[in-house]
Amino acid sequence: MKKQLKTFSLSIIATAMVSHSVLASSHREAPNVTRFPTVDSTDFYAFNSYEDGRGDYVTLIANYIPLQDAYGGPNYFAMDPHAVYSIHIDNDGDAVEDITFQFRFTSSLPNDNQGAALMVGAEGEQKAVGVPLKNIGPISASNQTAANFSESYTVTMVSGAQSTGTASVVTNADAGTDTFAKPLDYIGNKTFTDAATYSEYADSFIYSASIANCEQMAKVFVGQRKDPFVVNLGKTFDLVNYVPVEGDSAPGADDGSGFPGGITQDDANDDLMDKNVTSIAIEVPKACITGSGNGSVGAWTTASLPQARILNPDASFANTEVNGGALTQVSRLGNPLVNELVIGLADKDKFSTAHPKDDGQFADYVTHPTLPELLNILFKDAVNTTLGTSIETLAPTNFPRTDLVTAFLTGFPGVNQLANVTASEMLRLNTGIAAVSADQQSAFGVAGDDLAGFPNGRRPGDDVVDIALRVVMGRLCYPVPVAGEDTDLGLCTPEDASVGNVPFTDGAPLDASMMMTSFPYLAMPLPGSE
Repeated sequence: MKKQLKTFSLSIIATAMVSHSVLASSHREAPNVTRFPTVDSTDFYAFNSYEDGRGDYVTLIANYIPLQDAYGGPNYFAMDPHAVYSIHIDNDGDAVEDITFQFRFTSSLPNDNQGAALMVGAEGEQKAVGVPLKNIGPISASNQTAANFSESYTVTMVSGAQSTGTASVVTNADAGTDTFAKPLDYIGNKTFTDAATYSEYADSFIYSASIANCEQMAKVFVGQRKDPFVVNLGKTFDLVNYVPVEGDSAPGADDGSGFPGGITQDDANDDLMDKNVTSIAIEVPKACITGSGNGSVGAWTTASLPQARILNPDASFANTEVNGGALTQVSRLGNPLVNELVIGLADKDKFSTAHPKDDGQFADYVTHPTLPELLNILFKDAVNTTLGTSIETLAPTNFPRTDLVTAFLTGFPGVNQLANVTASEMLRLNTGIAAVSADQQSAFGVAGDDLAGFPNGRRPGDDVVDIALRVVMGRLCYPVPVAGEDTDLGLCTPEDASVGNVPFTDGAPLDASMMMTSFPYLAMPLPGSE
């Protein structure tokens, strides 16, 4: 594999006319999608399952509805019943989906959508009056009668291109039906007693699922989770209002022996610490998604809405609007934070509606990325003053950025490159590289000599902020560890990246210990009330 990496042909790069450097996750990433939070994808994960006994499976997780405050009642965070949420898989490298899992949601109230009612009034003159809350008493896995709202969903697998392929229903093997149920959000501990009770309740919504032409069962779960992403969000978008270099000799060393004034690791730097998200998770047998390719797949998530929405001036719970017209993609996410920090503001909504095969239209933004230049403008003078140096530019000078093309658009041969190479933005995962148990994972993925991690797919514990900061500033121009040996990738040279070996960081720590070790992997959501 090291030989393959070293002999990677630059002729592939010459055909790749678009590169997407990344920094973090994807919350409120484009002007239009901020108006549709229920279809705003926040993070997407694709990784070889590392739960014991599940080594033959791949887990795909698409998170939606960003920045959820756990106390956000009384309606909390339901999915859009008119949207189609999709997870796409390309297994031959043409940047067109070969398999799509489509999720469609339905919301309902008991009593024919009239909801639960209480008898109110003097004896003999009582009236049944509907209650305003989503539950009227405690709820547990064994007793859900107090729920005053429910969501169900169907899953359809499309083989071939999403618009023209063959559709088949994914069956709930536990119930013998075509529908699955979604748990209520974690309203609080008077409703659910405590975290253990909510965990048992939510786990009862993990289903075995039968997929057409697949002998082994899949697993499916949709529900609220703690936002797994960590990022110094506010300060990052305030012109990077911190020194984005490790201030300790090693993360968490607490010795101040790193870059003078640099940021150090602290949970307080995570602005998403108190936020939840809604996760769509599916675990599928590897053999059922790899097709006739080389075992590597590309994956991304989208959400689509009907073109037309006419509001009902006399709305009711089940009749708020009329929707019509063709489904139109309004959000898209593969690698994290592409749209936030790479695509120019005028084209962010265009990227949200675009398909990977058409990514060449964004070439100017990414073969000459602006983020390194912004960091140079913001920090060059301060770095030179602090270190007494005369660095000409902090930004890498190799154009086009073939290192970024490799990392995010074509993949590395022998690691995560598909059978055919089409430059396109999506997560690429080699299903043949064995998963690494949570306690052995490096939060720095491939850059941490852990080939099972980002950018070979993405696991919940991969610190993609720090990884991507370093990559965009030229880390791949320096030798990287592969199987314990430093390896020159031949994509660029140290002379091309003056600070490419600097430990860039946003100071928000993340690792696999913050997640669960079994499907659906993401930690339990935060309660709305203790």
